[in-house]
Amino acid sequence: MLEEETADNIGLSGSKEPPGLIAEILRRVRRPGLIDSNTTSKASSGIPNVDHGPLCSKPMCLDQVLWRFVFSNRLDFSVAKAEEILKYFPKLQTINRAAMNKAKRILTHCRLANSICSPQPSRTHTIHKQVTHFAHFSTFLPAKIHTSINFNAHNQRLFFSSEPESLLDIFSSSDWDKKLDKELEGSNLALTHETVMYILKKLSKDPKKVSTFFKWAVEKNGFEPSPSIYSLVLRIYANKDFLKEFWVAIKEMKEKGYYIDEETYKTIFAMFRGSKMENEATALRHFYERLIKENTMEDIVKEVVDVVKSAEWGEHVESKLGEMKIRVSDNLVLRVFKELRGKGHPVKAFRFFKWVEKSLGFKHNSVTYNGILRILCWEESISEFWNVLEEMKSVGFELDIDTYIKVSRQLQKNKMFEDAVKLYEHMMDSSFKPSFSECNFLLRTIATKNTPDLDLVYRVVKKFEAAGHSFSKNIYDGIHRSLTSLGKFDEAEKIVETMKTAGYEPDNITYSQLVFGLCKLRRFDEASKVLDLMEEQGCIPDIKTWTILIKGHCAANEIDKALFYFAKMMEKSFDPDADLLDVLINGFLSQSRTVGAYTLLVELVQKARLRPWQSTYKNLIQKLLRERKLEEAMELLRLMKKHNYPPFPEPFVEYISKSGSVEDAWEFLMALSVKEYPTVSAYQHVFKSFFDEGRHSEAKDLLYKCPHHIRKHPAVCSLFGSAM
Repeated sequence: MLEEETADNIGLSGSKEPPGLIAEILRRVRRPGLIDSNTTSKASSGIPNVDHGPLCSKPMCLDQVLWRFVFSNRLDFSVAKAEEILKYFPKLQTINRAAMNKAKRILTHCRLANSICSPQPSRTHTIHKQVTHFAHFSTFLPAKIHTSINFNAHNQRLFFSSEPESLLDIFSSSDWDKKLDKELEGSNLALTHETVMYILKKLSKDPKKVSTFFKWAVEKNGFEPSPSIYSLVLRIYANKDFLKEFWVAIKEMKEKGYYIDEETYKTIFAMFRGSKMENEATALRHFYERLIKENTMEDIVKEVVDVVKSAEWGEHVESKLGEMKIRVSDNLVLRVFKELRGKGHPVKAFRFFKWVEKSLGFKHNSVTYNGILRILCWEESISEFWNVLEEMKSVGFELDIDTYIKVSRQLQKNKMFEDAVKLYEHMMDSSFKPSFSECNFLLRTIATKNTPDLDLVYRVVKKFEAAGHSFSKNIYDGIHRSLTSLGKFDEAEKIVETMKTAGYEPDNITYSQLVFGLCKLRRFDEASKVLDLMEEQGCIPDIKTWTILIKGHCAANEIDKALFYFAKMMEKSFDPDADLLDVLINGFLSQSRTVGAYTLLVELVQKARLRPWQSTYKNLIQKLLRERKLEEAMELLRLMKKHNYPPFPEPFVEYISKSGSVEDAWEFLMALSVKEYPTVSAYQHVFKSFFDEGRHSEAKDLLYKCPHHIRKHPAVCSLFGSAM
């Protein structure tokens, strides 16, 4: 019997056989190709009369099965049957936890919707109790999400919820079909700025799905994207496979009077350059420059910003703004905010935010609230930040996920960890919960403090756990990192034991954190023994673990011991990388062993074919020139050129103009360019520096050594004037 075979396959043999419908569903999920008209009919199995289409010929995900029940005309019947299916989920060994949770979340939507539309009270719960019973679903009806559950009075047909996770499930599905598309078309979902931003951010690694969702939201749902939405979409589309969508989005922005803000432009320009897409980078630059020039709002924004910056906020500033007859809009407000970002102006941005509302009658929305919050995340304006966030919440708007990430990063960069944790707690209580990676990033940043605040660590972890998440290896690492940094090794060991019990074995990250903590307390012998322990446990130390051990010794000025471990690492056939080289160079320089640092770098470049960081080159060149070692510095300049780094002329020009010879200047110019001769501007720079130091004769002598096209160039001639 087919049902018995299915039961055996899923580990139910010997137990009560699943009912006919359940066995049928299990076959559809586990055993593709076994269902046909000769085996089982829809009518006999009790399956609702829905079109399963091609899904009968391939494995069907459990959440897809539940969606088919959701689409049925008999919702009460569907929910009951779906609940029966879920009872058998734990028995299915091959169904992963993500699919199970996804299916359960769909069922939660179904239960709630069923209780709302049912003409009869539930036998066990009132609607109120039904909603409060699902604690993890408490944000189903937030103030501004406008969750839409639409039913046809005749057949109680469920469409969709605009609760963000539901839409995310739909658009992240790899099995998009026409039936689902039709259901979405008739759903009349009320999308908000926050919801769209959340889904775009979650789908950002898959531009194709972003395109599907964005087109549906704009063309079929009627959603009106804000400039910040377009900025995110452009960043997602900025790759060679989605250039058509990229330029279409830019065209739409221009038609709507929006512009590309400077931050977005620089980010995308760098992405194009990094991907060797020079034509696109050039086209974007030309478009951006033309857009700024042609945009009539640019002059108005500049005038407003000049007035706001001109004096402390008061009646005088408000009076001058009032005289300008500003036609306020979301776009204008956002652009003024962006011109006032950074230290020194956030409070003025807040005053402007309040002024346009009070004096011009402008009604702020989700876009402008999120815009001002991006500006206020500084120490000087943090009280205004929290006031705006509370006000925003009270009028039914929420912080969007893109704003959260940017604000959180800025708070962490500003070392405002208390506020960063408080904001994380706020978001975890909202409908737009940050990803696991954001939790990991926050924990890692807190641990970088010289003395990490364990209370903040535990607050983050507690909020993460309260959201129903189980601890991942990264979360355990985040706790362990802070404990080892504080020297609380006993507590750190307990975390490791708990982690092992949860099924996560210590790895290089775990041991490296222990090495770091021991080195921080200068317990170097114990730190080095950790590497021996790792090998005994079968966890071979990687380059990062060795780097942490060596860096710990360098930080304590134990350079010779650091070199000992460096040699030991090389004996184990590890090749050094640019990060480790930078650590060693800085160690040498901290003890004024500049020549030793130079020798080490050159040797590793020549023998290990290492490519140092550009910053390592620059740092060492400056140190060499301060010690009047021009020849060594020049050799590093040549190596930089071989490694395709841009020229670094500033310290050389300064040194040569003050104490170098004409030959030094000529040698420098020849080392500066990959071409036969450097640019005219490079010659000008050296000539001008000689003149500034009053060394006119050296400038003339250098001029005579230059090729004809340089001597006769108008820019050079103007420098020498009558001396020519």
